[in-house]
Amino acid sequence: MPFTSETTAADPELTEVADGVLAYVQPGGGWCVNNAGVLASGNAVALIDTAATEVRARRLRAHVVTDGRAAPFALINTHSHGDHTFGNFVFPEATVFAHAGTRREMADVGLHLTQLWPDVVWGDIELTLPQVTYEESMTLHVGELTAELLHPGPAHSINDSVVWVPERRVLFTGDIVMSGITPFFPLGSVAGSLRTLDRLREFGATTVVTGHGPVCGPEVFDVTEDYLRWVQDLARQGVAAGIAPKDVAREVDLGPFVELAEPARLIPNLHRAYVEELDAARGGAADVQAMVDRMGEIFQEMIDYNGGPLVCHA
Repeated sequence: MPFTSETTAADPELTEVADGVLAYVQPGGGWCVNNAGVLASGNAVALIDTAATEVRARRLRAHVVTDGRAAPFALINTHSHGDHTFGNFVFPEATVFAHAGTRREMADVGLHLTQLWPDVVWGDIELTLPQVTYEESMTLHVGELTAELLHPGPAHSINDSVVWVPERRVLFTGDIVMSGITPFFPLGSVAGSLRTLDRLREFGATTVVTGHGPVCGPEVFDVTEDYLRWVQDLARQGVAAGIAPKDVAREVDLGPFVELAEPARLIPNLHRAYVEELDAARGGAADVQAMVDRMGEIFQEMIDYNGGPLVCHA
């Protein structure tokens, strides 16, 4: 099979990274194994993202609603992808907040992610769409904490949100940034991701909770930028030489990025970078559907590069 699944043995951990701010980290951060966040102040609790499968989502709920914490009154989805949104339904008490594009894309795509890895035990997932949406920014108050939601433009996707907690200098990036994991932006923008990194640095965060991988500091922005610029350079060279993205990926030395998990993502990232190199005006949302239509072909190129199925540990 082109896609397969294996259950991750490592248990997730909910760790307080600042007073009232907790990171829920699911090792090892690969396909569909994402992070979430919790804000808890007084009697108010808010959740940032959920999890891919029913079992993982209910495990997240058990971690959140413990130690005297109430069920969250608010749930923020950082983008539309199922690993961050499928578990919304296990928090019926919460109002779901997201960018307007997140709601639209969730409604359009539905549970399509489950078709990529049909042998994953997804459970009885119910699609729960955001009830409150915004376009550019909004502020959510959680007791004495502030959750500032910002849509920075196309990056990992075309509907990303980041969540900034200014009182604690903690930034939740969603999948715009990943810690120890290869970035993934074929359905977003490489140029947009670079612009977004500049905006993220401006927050002055001391703690960064990324969409996948361990909690880290702002140094993760530099690693991500280096990777993005490397992909841009490869695309520039590949376009000039008339070489296909899959062939560039096969020949290139991963160099400083060899330790990043899911290296086969280089291929879809190159496809995105090629689009923008050929026509810089297409670095936004307008042509994402064309990339979606090609993802079957691109995933096959990833499988060939990987030398076997893409493994999902959800």
